[in-house]
Order: sequence, then C-alpha cells, then structure tokens
Amino acid sequence: MIRFGIDLGGTKIELVALDEAGKELHRQRVVTPKNYPGTLDAICSLVTDAERQLGHEGTVGVGIPGVVSPFTGEVKNGNSVWLHGHPLDKDLGLRLDRQVRVANDANCFAVSEAVDGAGAGKRMVFGVILGTGVGGGIAVDGKVHAGGNGIAGEWGHIPLPWMRPEEFRSAKCFCGNYDCTECYISGTGFLRDYNQATHGNVVSGNDVMQLVARGDEQANAAFERFLDRLARSLASMINILDPDVIVLGGGMSNVDAIYTRLPALLKPYVLGGECETPVVKNLHGSSSGVRGAAWLWPL
Repeated sequence: MIRFGIDLGGTKIELVALDEAGKELHRQRVVTPKNYPGTLDAICSLVTDAERQLGHEGTVGVGIPGVVSPFTGEVKNGNSVWLHGHPLDKDLGLRLDRQVRVANDANCFAVSEAVDGAGAGKRMVFGVILGTGVGGGIAVDGKVHAGGNGIAGEWGHIPLPWMRPEEFRSAKCFCGNYDCTECYISGTGFLRDYNQATHGNVVSGNDVMQLVARGDEQANAAFERFLDRLARSLASMINILDPDVIVLGGGMSNVDAIYTRLPALLKPYVLGGECETPVVKNLHGSSSGVRGAAWLWPL
C-alpha cells in the first residue's frame, strides 16, 4: 500500500509517498498557486505524476494551514486565504476519484511524530510548533484528535497562563485578542520581546540566540523570560491533557537549552508539583508535516 502525503503551504506544495513501513519512495514539490483552482490543479498533478512514476495508486492525505469546518465542510482559520470557504477534501476527492483526508498541519506533525517519530509508542502525543506562530496538535493512538469544533490543540490562542502584571495587555495578537500565548513563545514573540526590552532591531530569533551564546546580558534575560513563559504555557496544557510526551517542532525547537532547562521549570506550575512529562525534539524535522499527512490513513 502506498500513502501519499501533501503538505500545502503558503509558498510550496510538497508531496511524499510512503510505503507500508514508512519508507520514502518519492518526493516532489512545486510553488503554491495563490488561487483555489490552481491549488487543486497542482495537487492533482503531483499525485498523478507520482502514481505514474511509481506504477501504483495510493491513499491521499493533505495537511493545511487551517481546518475543514465540521459544520460547513469548508476550510477556515488559515493564512492561505484562497482556501477559505471551499470544501477542499471533497473537491480533491472528485478530481482524484477517491476519498481524500485533510487535517490541520500541526495535527499532521503530531501524527507523524506519534506513528514513527519522537513520540512513537506513546498513546497521547501533544505536538507543538514553535515557529513564526504557535501551533499545536493532538494524536491519540497515532490518529488525529481534532475535537468537535475541529480546533483541538490550538493552544496558541489561549491567554498566557499565570501572567505577570507587566504582561497584561502588552501584546495584541493577529486574531484580535490580547496576550495570546503565541505572542510570547513563538519565534516572532521571542524576537519582539528582546527588541522591545533593548529598543533594538535584531531581525531573527536565531540572532538573539547567538547573542545568548556570547553571554549577552539582555539576550540572556529575554531567553529566561521565554523559558518561563514556555514552562507556564506547557504546564497549563499538561494540567488539561496530561499527554504521554510533548514533541517540539518549528525553529525554536532547535534550541538545545530548552530540553535541559524546561523539566525543572515545569514542576512549580503543574498541579501537585510533580511532572515527568518528556519534552523532546522532533525526529523528522521539516518532513514531519508531509509524513503526517500520509499517515492520516491508518496502518
């Protein structure tokens, strides 16, 4: 059996083909058209080209920046706005003459790491994306847990827990609310916090981490604030979900100090003061989303 996974991003669409054991058989990417008909054409061409080269048909799963509403059947909540209001899974299914499964890209990340990644063998995996924004997905027994509204795991848009007085209404989120977790523990939020504290104009979180490595006092202070905010945020999710493992992805997941510092910082915020929840780096890196889309079809 061949599984095709599609990672539908704002700049590129990537396809991967996996065999039953998860071995990669084929990979291809194209530039994302900025319109809905072109997006359908691009995905269908990727699938048909791959099937022609491999000589087999396969299942198709698609990871998107957003969700398919369980009420309307149409895409919502994504930054690729040309997808909004369209039944992507049904339209692709008609074009490809088979059922197509579509899930949020963070859920695909969680499924990938649960099936054969850093969370393999764990029943509940909370997958966390710490990148330009903050995403989250939940996998239970290797399958997406999307929730009744299709937004399970969207922890980036709950308020930062246990806020300090100076943090109240200090950051407005693109969603229209103030003090969303995303505003503080995304790579963008980490950079904003440093630049606000220093009146600087550093251009990336990686640049701030280079200053941390050189012992810069202000950069170290910003990283300490980031770690504390990350601990508070993850502890609140542990108090709700109590997952078997938390797997980090996105640019900030490459900061090794997170994994050594975070365990001790979590405990004061977790109910009862005890916490042994593993927080680990992803195994599949930037391929996790596209692999997870393929794994939307169960073993």
